[in-house]
Amino acid sequence: MTLETEVQSLRQVPMFRDIEPSRLKLLAFTSERIYFSKGQAFFVQGDAADAAYVILDGRAEVVLSDGGGEVVVAELGRNALVGEMGILSDTPRSATVIAAEPASALRIDKRVFLELLSQFPQMSIAVMRELASRLERTNAQLLARSLAHPA
Repeated sequence: MTLETEVQSLRQVPMFRDIEPSRLKLLAFTSERIYFSKGQAFFVQGDAADAAYVILDGRAEVVLSDGGGEVVVAELGRNALVGEMGILSDTPRSATVIAAEPASALRIDKRVFLELLSQFPQMSIAVMRELASRLERTNAQLLARSLAHPA
């Protein structure tokens, strides 16, 4: 994949849509392209949050582990951003993300990601909207489970 193709992929991610092309080119250039085989982890629950990833091709699953096992809580596809929550909260990874099929992604270093947020308020707003949307989905899932299995 060429630098221009990566820039076009980044433009498809809603929170990067309004960033000027020269900045996206710099972001693509400073990011590392990583390939994952099926079953390979992007990162593991409890790891340090050192980067965010934009999935360029393939699919990944978000998996939560507790003492009793693992649960797939989300499936991510092309142009999805993952790993930003740990960066923003400055906490270890809250889940494991595993390639559900062969995948490629751009790895955006934590420092670069935070710099983008400070330079582009519209990106910060887009991140907040995405996180709020995820929280709403999680709340709806919890409510549905509690109604299906009352205490």
